[in-house]
Formats: sequence, structure tokens, C-alpha cells
Amino acid sequence: MDVNQPLALLAGLSPAQFMRRHWQKKPLLVRQAIPGMRPVLSRPELFKLAAREHVESRLIVQQPKGWRMKQGPITASGLPPLSQKGWTLLVQGVDLHEPGAHALLQQFRFVPDARLDDLMISFATAGGGVGPHFDSYDVFLLQASGRRRWKIGRQKDLTLQDGVPLKILQNFEPEEEFVLEAGDMLYLPPRYAHDGIAEAADSGGKAADCMTYSIGFRSPGSRELATELLQRLAEFSEDDGDADATGRNGKVKTKTPALYRDPEQAATANPAALPASLTAFASQALEEALKDPLALACALGEYMTEPKPSVWFDEAADEWDADAARAGQAGVQLDARTRMMYDSDHVFINGESYLAKGADAALMRRLADQRSLAPRELRKAGVSAMALLGDWHDAGWLRQELLQADS
Repeated sequence: MDVNQPLALLAGLSPAQFMRRHWQKKPLLVRQAIPGMRPVLSRPELFKLAAREHVESRLIVQQPKGWRMKQGPITASGLPPLSQKGWTLLVQGVDLHEPGAHALLQQFRFVPDARLDDLMISFATAGGGVGPHFDSYDVFLLQASGRRRWKIGRQKDLTLQDGVPLKILQNFEPEEEFVLEAGDMLYLPPRYAHDGIAEAADSGGKAADCMTYSIGFRSPGSRELATELLQRLAEFSEDDGDADATGRNGKVKTKTPALYRDPEQAATANPAALPASLTAFASQALEEALKDPLALACALGEYMTEPKPSVWFDEAADEWDADAARAGQAGVQLDARTRMMYDSDHVFINGESYLAKGADAALMRRLADQRSLAPRELRKAGVSAMALLGDWHDAGWLRQELLQADS
């Protein structure tokens, strides 16, 4: 992606300009971000997706006595009638299941993949919404069809209502108001309060469904990161203790972990007191674990590419054709569910890490950035890289695309 190319998606700003002026700073309203926008899923298709076992969905109904929320899967028969006002169906991670949604999400890859999360679809009848709230992450709100009225504000009072199943602000004070039609989009930075209400709209003489697409981003907290990284560093140490020369996936083995010893420990009259020497040993162990930059990078990369618990892969139905790959007769395409990233020393994919150097490293980074390799690129892969791609194919992480023979 040319980050200096102006985009209609960003109101004529280039990605570089948008990131400097708006990202995590101030909202941006974009009229006709996607001209001629049409939903990637029809209403029946969305309802069918919400009924699937491994798809995250929620039904939210606003009632006279308050809010009601139901977790999915949600069958079509479990939804209120379309004539009933004030209800919303939320379906998370649509990009993992629908190619059109996945393709749409790729337009936002001017933000690092480590931050990009998923595409959620909100279907609502007139008056439907989820109440005034704020998110801890950035969000693009793209109107796919119908009409929704948004009220937004820099909320100072973040007190939430009691006794409701949603995080709804108690004293919402909007500062601006916009009505979004199909193709319009609103960007909001983290903690910017907003309330979106579906409005009745016509399209070609009939009622138009209100569908809003939320492109959300990951914002890991410091405690969350510390917990995950320390756990993974501990696992690396266990692996190193069992390995002969290198850790798993080619990670360089660190020295054998030391065991706590206390030959100078005196007899104690206070057996429940923690020994000061043990506290010092624990502190030193943490310092040693954090000293290894490769281990820390591995832990972070594996965590950021770990698939969500609801994601699983089916093994490939067809065999990997190594001959076609070497002959330049096949390319590869990452599965939509695959998360792949890299740093200066590693390639990370679906929670695993690999040391990568030289031409093969450059090729793998291109695969991560492009999410595909053309036949002319794939044929340049070395023996080990080609074998690794074959393993990923067999695991269902990518698919091989054979060139069609001339008729």
C-alpha cells in the first residue's frame, strides 16, 4: 500500500496524513468513503452466520424496563420480528468467515496488523442500538446500508449505569451529531463516547436494513501483555531445559535455568517467613528472562499472532504440490483466519515463531505483508522455506493456487 496516496476512504487524506492528524487524536467524518457501498452479506446470510456454533454473536433488545442481552449462537427463530423496534444483532469476526468482509478489512492495513482486530456487523431495526458507550480502542464505523444517527462527545464522566448487561454511560453528553447513509464512515479515537441509533430508511421503494460495520483494533493493556509475556518466557525456559541445541521452531537456546540453592540458610524460628535470598533469586530470574531480546521478541510475536479461541483450522483436502511450486506453476494465499507478522529476526504465524535470515526471510516477510505469493515469487523459496510452506498448507494455514493450464 502506498501510504502517501490520497484515498476516498479517508476523505481525500493519505494514510500517512490520517495517522498524523487523526489516529488516536480526533474523529473524522467521511462522506461516501466507499461510493456505491453494498453489504457483503444480506440479512438472511447474516442471520445464518449468527446461528453458527463458532461465531461470536449477541442479541440486544431495548425494552421499556431496560436492556436484555443474549449470547449466541442465535437462530433466526430466536430473533424478534423485524416489525419490532429497538433490537440489534451483533456478529463479531465476520472477516474470518466471509471473503468479502476479509477483503474490506484489508483496506485498513495502513495500521499495523498487530493492532487490526476484526470486522463486526451490527444489524438493527428502527430505534435499535447498544446505548451510549465508549470503547478502549480505535474504531471505524462504516454504514453498509440503511441509516444510523450518531451522537458523539469527549465524555469526562465515565460513570456507567447499574444493573444493565451492557457498559452504558449514565450521563452521556453529546457534542456533535451526524446521520450516516450507506457508504459514509466515522472514525473515533479510543474513549470517545458515542451512541448510534438506527433510523428507518428506504431504498428503491422498500425499507432498507440498517447495517453498520465496525472495524475494530486491538489495544492490549500493560498488565495483559506482562502476564502473557512472562508466561511464554517461562515456557521457553522449560523448552530450553529439554532441548539439546535449539529451542522449538529454531529459537536459539539460552543457558540451562539455574535452581535455587541456599547452602548458607540457617535454622529459623519463623518458618512461615519468606527468605530474603529467595526473593532476590526470584528478582534475578525475572531480570535474566527479560535480558534476552530474542526470547522477548518471540513471546510478543507469538502472542500477537495467536488465533482467537473460537478459531480453528481444517487440514488441507489436497496435497501440497512441491514440484509445481518449484516450477513456478503455483502461488500461495494465506487463509483469512491466519495471523502472520515478523520482526528483524523472526517470522510469526498463528502463535508460532521461526528464526528467519537471508532471502527466505525476505520472502516470508513479503508473504506476511501481501498475504500471498505469486508463482514467480514462490519459486525462489529455499528448500527449508518450501518445506515450511508445505507444512502450513497441510495445517490449513494457507492454500496453494495452481496456475490453470492453457486450453
